[in-house]
Amino acid sequence: MSAAAVATPDQPLYAIVSGPAPATIDEVLQRMQQIDKLLADNDGLKWFNRLYMMVTKEVDLSPPAGGWKDAAWLLRLDVVFAGFYFRAISGFLEGAGQTASSWSVLMKARYEAGIDRIQFAVAGMNAHINHDLALALLETDQEMNLVPGMDSPQRVDYEAVNGLLNTVMPAALDMLAVGILGLAAEDTGKIGRVLAFWNICKARDLAWDFGDYLRGLNGVALAVGRAAQDQMTGVVGAAILRGV
Repeated sequence: MSAAAVATPDQPLYAIVSGPAPATIDEVLQRMQQIDKLLADNDGLKWFNRLYMMVTKEVDLSPPAGGWKDAAWLLRLDVVFAGFYFRAISGFLEGAGQTASSWSVLMKARYEAGIDRIQFAVAGMNAHINHDLALALLETDQEMNLVPGMDSPQRVDYEAVNGLLNTVMPAALDMLAVGILGLAAEDTGKIGRVLAFWNICKARDLAWDFGDYLRGLNGVALAVGRAAQDQMTGVVGAAILRGV
């Protein structure tokens, strides 16, 4: 499939996400900002992209005391990870038929009425972390010829990001729920219910473990492991969009 298969209304979005892979966090953020400006408020993808952009900025601007243990690894992971997001959108818009089920669930529901912004945002986080993060970890480690252990500098940085996200996520979701102009846009109590159902730090810990599990597989076993994870992530994403 190619750009010719993309529906006319989605061609501007496709043009953004199908460009050359970003090489820096600044390039990642620029692409997210372009998506944010392009998408209308009734497009559910806008709210995941907005949350992802906010979180990425926060991590970039808020290193832990003493700095990161391996900043090069963490920055590369963030860029590789974002690439999975952009490719998921472009692949779905092309109709290639290989988009992860968790991303397909979100993209098919983009314009559905009755789904709150925070549900779209967390459904996107579910797809990106539960499906993409383990693969991004493996790709980054392979590029840098690393196999990080539980006490490695890379794992220390990964856990530091968890701590930061645990603080940032509730405030970011509150902003989405209340609205940019400070007007109540939806049920703010749903934030607590969503976070009780889906926890970003637990999801990231599972992604690390799943990456380690996949590292030891190949051939049919690798394909089966990835397919099972994809199916499970899609089910969770659908549950988030239905309401929790």
